[in-house]
Amino acid sequence: MRKISFEAIYVLWLREIKTFVRARSRIIGNIVQPFFFLAIFGVGFKSSMKFATPQMSGIDYMQFLVPGLIGMALLFSSMFAGLSILWDRQFGFLREIMVAPVSRLSLVLGRVAGGMTTTILQALSILLIAWLFGFRIKGGASFFLSLILMALIGIGFVGMGVAFASKMEDMHGFQIVMNFIIMPIFFLSGALFPLEGIPSWLGFLMYIDPLTYGVDGMRAVMLGISHFPLAVNFTVLIAFCIVMLTLGSYLFSKCEV
Repeated sequence: MRKISFEAIYVLWLREIKTFVRARSRIIGNIVQPFFFLAIFGVGFKSSMKFATPQMSGIDYMQFLVPGLIGMALLFSSMFAGLSILWDRQFGFLREIMVAPVSRLSLVLGRVAGGMTTTILQALSILLIAWLFGFRIKGGASFFLSLILMALIGIGFVGMGVAFASKMEDMHGFQIVMNFIIMPIFFLSGALFPLEGIPSWLGFLMYIDPLTYGVDGMRAVMLGISHFPLAVNFTVLIAFCIVMLTLGSYLFSKCEV
């Protein structure tokens, strides 16, 4: 069994970063979309959306929405990171790296690291936009914990995207499947509405959604409100990352080039 190659991880990470920086339309789109969400949903519903629970007293909908939008950006960009595998397969780059004398785990870790980094950059751009709308994080420790949560969300869902991309060959089919999976994950995460007072059947679906714990964790560290204890959020996300990295590595090692 080959050892993990940190050089291979770094090369693939750098390649993902350069691809992201050069895609100006992607960067602009990732900035414009949350801006409209904040301007339309945040500002529009700020006066009409009132939270009845004592825990959320003093929290307006704008503040409540920001962690959910960050979770949305992390989910969308992470899952579609797997699309690069299909591009590489089509243009022959995947065949070249698959025959390289490095472990398949190193190749997966490099892609996951690159995807995770680009998703965090997009999440930070949303934080900057939210700051312009008056959103504030409580302090440096909260910001640091937020980055850790963003990284865990990014790693888990990039691993999921890699797992799906490893079993598919058609890029259009991948995008359709991803949209079919992403939208329920997003809407069931509590990104747009609180978890309190929901029907039991809907609560079950939300509790098995890993993004629920990511959004709830970010609200805990950014706003001081949460449905679950912060330790539970971290535990679920870490377990999710381990499972997705293991599954993504296994399926990637079996994919055909």
